[in-house]
Amino acid sequence: MKRHAFALLALSSALVAVPVFAQSAPSAQKQMGIEDLLTLKRIAAPVASPDGKWVVWQQTDTDAQSYKRQAGLWRVMAKGGTAERVADLTDAAESDPAFSPDGKRLYFLSGKSGSSQVWMLDLTAAGAAPVQASKFKADVSGFKLSPDGAKIIAWGDVARDCPTLGCEKDGNTTLPGLGTGRHYKDGAGFVRHWDAWETHGNYSRAFAFALGADGIVADSGTALDGPAGVLTGDTPTKPHGGGEEVAWTADSKGAWFIARQADRNEPLSTNTDLWHAPLDGGTPHNITDGNEATDTLPTPSPDGKWLAWAAMARPGYESDRLVVRIVNFSTREEKTLTTSWDRSVASLAWTPDSKSLIATAQDVMDTPAFRIDPVSGKVERLKLMSKGMNEGHISNVVPLKNGGLLFTRDAIAHPAEVWMTDKIGKPARQLSRANDAQLAAMAPVATQRFSFAGANGDTVWGQIHKPAGASAKLPVLLFIHGGPQGTYNDSWSWRWNPKVFASQGYAVVSVDFHGSTGYGQAFTDAINKDWGGKPLVDLQKGMEAALRIDSALDSTNTCALGASYGGYMVNWIEGQWPDRFKCLVQHDGVFDARAMAYETEELWFDEWEHGGKPYHEAPEEYEKWNPVNHVAKWKTPMLVITSEKDFRIPYTQGLASFAALQRKGIPSELLVFPDENHWVLKPKNSKQWHQTVFAWLDRWLRK
Repeated sequence: MKRHAFALLALSSALVAVPVFAQSAPSAQKQMGIEDLLTLKRIAAPVASPDGKWVVWQQTDTDAQSYKRQAGLWRVMAKGGTAERVADLTDAAESDPAFSPDGKRLYFLSGKSGSSQVWMLDLTAAGAAPVQASKFKADVSGFKLSPDGAKIIAWGDVARDCPTLGCEKDGNTTLPGLGTGRHYKDGAGFVRHWDAWETHGNYSRAFAFALGADGIVADSGTALDGPAGVLTGDTPTKPHGGGEEVAWTADSKGAWFIARQADRNEPLSTNTDLWHAPLDGGTPHNITDGNEATDTLPTPSPDGKWLAWAAMARPGYESDRLVVRIVNFSTREEKTLTTSWDRSVASLAWTPDSKSLIATAQDVMDTPAFRIDPVSGKVERLKLMSKGMNEGHISNVVPLKNGGLLFTRDAIAHPAEVWMTDKIGKPARQLSRANDAQLAAMAPVATQRFSFAGANGDTVWGQIHKPAGASAKLPVLLFIHGGPQGTYNDSWSWRWNPKVFASQGYAVVSVDFHGSTGYGQAFTDAINKDWGGKPLVDLQKGMEAALRIDSALDSTNTCALGASYGGYMVNWIEGQWPDRFKCLVQHDGVFDARAMAYETEELWFDEWEHGGKPYHEAPEEYEKWNPVNHVAKWKTPMLVITSEKDFRIPYTQGLASFAALQRKGIPSELLVFPDENHWVLKPKNSKQWHQTVFAWLDRWLRK
């Protein structure tokens, strides 16, 4: 698809305003600050009891003084009511709730014993205390109960030759000597990944265990990855894989899982495969061996007749479209189900009657749910919110036996809460209200969506966020998203949150430039080998459009901010658009594209984005959009932020850009976190990050 399917309209007729709040902020309300962002409650992992009466979720609270975070489990009746804490072990961090199929037990993870283990609460005995259901030597990272309730799959990091979940022997082969040196031999593959140095010989591995009549783990288990020599790799995959990559077969006699071979080619490979483990001691079987690109999200139907999963087509491209593949076990027919649907699925789940698949996918500026017919492939976008509401960001979808859906929803206006609809087509109702009181005390922020003709005349979307009712001229912040195949859609962020920035008295403009997701695969692909081309044009045109749309935006008082690819673009803007902004904020951005290609860990990323290897296949592509080649034109003050555990874009890239700024005498500052990765996650570090950024913005935009 060369252009969007929707019509390319002139700016004057293409604007779409979607206010989140219309009223002016009452004087009693305060502006949202850093402390509010840090202490809002974090909701995840909702589950419903088999009888449909109860809903349980994971909730993380942050202490306002110490910033200590603690996860716990909360429940509420499905018909609504006041939520209450359940299975409280006191300072033990309960998470990942799961009901047993008969509804008599609630399983979860906790660190009460000193390590992360599976715990269980008997729901049939009033006042019963939780008991420890597993005592593995290794920490449990996650688990899945079998459909018959008699077994459990649990996973964690152990040696490849360990027969169960934890052995006395450490499998790490990279520490062969008396010293502290890590020794990686020829063909090692990854030596570091995301934020950790590799410990070859140890992997994330999954095992299936029997449960006793008392619900406690009753045997030493069976490894899903089978005997050594067949498969060596991480299950779930690292660094971001989870329970969505592991599934029981409908008969509870086998399992499906995702893994990638850990060998010398792993840093060049996006080839994660779908494996079947028989759990009878036999060898696992790779059922997607013919696809050298990504396979993920194994989703067997409850009746055992179907297996669905998501697959990419192009090896080496991590942002290719994820289409739904499906196999009918009765007919042995295997096919791509969503060939004609130009969206990339983010999650998959079967309805309990096995008649429909429920998927989520980004779609323009929302992430709604969709119903997919497993026979015809027909896709229907579901309307879960009441009239006048955006779908926002729907996730953690659980289809219910009554035909309804349980899910979480977040948006720019608020973090995730638990929602439920009793019937698809009927508006959902909010079940959890963990943040309602805190948010009600804050002055609202208004959000307006807009579209304009960007590069090549294609329709490009953006948003403007500002304090509701603001009439005075506002300094403007241009937010540039990372990825680069990403989006600033209607979703909550715990890091780059436009509501927090707007609450400081700024107008925040974001643009989903060419390369963004949710607009069709051709639009996503458009950034390939064009990092500094069409995206920059879109940002320039989008900024002009926003300034024309809203007279409250001060065109003479602007700053651009971005992280990851957004940080790259800030470095690129410094040399290509130097007169537009009074200041810049660059977080974890690429400064030297050729050096980056050798320093990063997932080598497939740069080689795909720039069309080949940097040393002989495509050196000109790396230089074409390389910020380091344009330092002579740099002149805008810049704040540089980086982290020492960021192995995706190593901190040396940030040090180099700061050195260039200092050498040229450009006002600049450097903030380095020794204990963070590509993201700033720790509460105190997040507070320091925000304080530093806000002070930098105030210095240049509030003189």
